[in-house]
Amino acid sequence: MIDDAKVERLLARVRREVDEGLSPAVQIAIGYEGDIVVDATFGAPDDSRFLVFSATKGLVAGAIWRLIDDGAVKLQAPVVDYIGEFGTNGKDVVTVEHLLTHTGGFPWAPLGPNRWSDGAGRREAFARWRLTSDPGSTFVYHPTAGHWVLGEIIATVTGMDHADAIEELVTAPLGLPRLLGIPLDQQAGILDAVGVGEPPTPEEMEEAYGVKIDIAALIPPDVALGALLSLNHPDARAVGVPGGGGIMRAADLARFYQALLHDPASMWSPEILVEGTAHVRMMLPDMFGIPASRTLGLVVAGDDGNSHRRGMGRTVSPRAFGHNGAGGQLAFADPETGLSVGYATAGMDQNMVRQQRRDTAIASLAADLLAD
Repeated sequence: MIDDAKVERLLARVRREVDEGLSPAVQIAIGYEGDIVVDATFGAPDDSRFLVFSATKGLVAGAIWRLIDDGAVKLQAPVVDYIGEFGTNGKDVVTVEHLLTHTGGFPWAPLGPNRWSDGAGRREAFARWRLTSDPGSTFVYHPTAGHWVLGEIIATVTGMDHADAIEELVTAPLGLPRLLGIPLDQQAGILDAVGVGEPPTPEEMEEAYGVKIDIAALIPPDVALGALLSLNHPDARAVGVPGGGGIMRAADLARFYQALLHDPASMWSPEILVEGTAHVRMMLPDMFGIPASRTLGLVVAGDDGNSHRRGMGRTVSPRAFGHNGAGGQLAFADPETGLSVGYATAGMDQNMVRQQRRDTAIASLAADLLAD
């Protein structure tokens, strides 16, 4: 049973982000027993839609799982089996599993508006890409590159644009609206993401993570923020960047994760749901030395005390799974409680230390709403 007092504490904490000027608008939704039990927006109309960045990756995973179930995609198959142009510059050994676990070895491979609008342009870009590490040897988060390839695999085997295929394979069967690749004439009510704050100092990074890193020197703020905010452009929204271009309400995220808990439309086999939401295949460390705890497309909270580093706060069970997004977007579910969480913010906080502390506070409250 949901505890109303705990809900009020959660909403008060979420509201602070707008009241204190850290975000122009935020939205929180909680799913439970197949329904949405909390749905609140602050700073914008209730029906506003947000850019959820990498929380989009769960939708792509859901589509790939269906194709694996159908035998149309093989997990250990080289990508070149589906996209011939990809097999250049040593990339012929990259597999579908590498893409889903961010071990493909090409995290920063470029693909922008000049080439991303159609399959031919994407494939031309793939042919130019080069590896920066041996596939399978290192975990380096691929913000968009790996999912552009997954999107093109989806397009190849279905014969549809990747966004159309994801709607047909995932969102429509679940009764969700189109969440990726929003046509230009259907973009009313989408909030622009905006940058707030400044990057953390090296001293703040050392205090928080034990590693003295100058984030501003490593990735210049205008470059990092500019890449994220480019997804505000109407044309980018229409293309549907598979690694981070999802457009949705927080309730859409919470409903999607309820579906991963209950599979109400019988869309996935029990075996693939285990592989996607429970079986950790990859524990290579991230840049801070934290094991990645990756399944086929998602992240599992784990029992090593690092669930808050993985975007799920401190109160979830080790079985919780999800995938957050840049700027503080939260999306996860906990099989132990049956709760699912969707949180969206229009404020892209450049201070990653402050953002993670906020994520931890909100996620921890959101995951602990059942009566004692």
